[in-house]
Amino acid sequence: MRVVFDTNIFIAAFAIPGGNAEEVHLHAILGTFELITAVAILTDTVETLQAKFDWSDDKAEQLVKTISRTATVLKTRPHLHVLQDERDNRILECAVAAQASYLVTGNRHLLALQRYKSTLLLPLAEFLALLRKA
Repeated sequence: MRVVFDTNIFIAAFAIPGGNAEEVHLHAILGTFELITAVAILTDTVETLQAKFDWSDDKAEQLVKTISRTATVLKTRPHLHVLQDERDNRILECAVAAQASYLVTGNRHLLALQRYKSTLLLPLAEFLALLRKA
């Protein structure tokens, strides 16, 4: 199954160790599912970590390398305008391009969609429960 993480999942996985986000990222590393991301998601993740968590350029670069070793990184083109926040639209574009089964997010605007095309949008806790049942 192909899965896309929203920016907030990556941020929680790397800035808040020991939580559910780190656990789902470890599932990706172990190959439980195929993690797909996009340059736009990685860029947003880095910018947020640098602005809100005071990450250095070197630490941010290491993060991108770490994620890139586990995830397939797509270069999507902006074309969707489903939600008001353009960053949310970039995440949907990645899910569509990846033909993802799931988009894991904590973003209430994305979660309100519940499904976009063939992708089911789930909060982190529900996705983790799904993984634990498998």
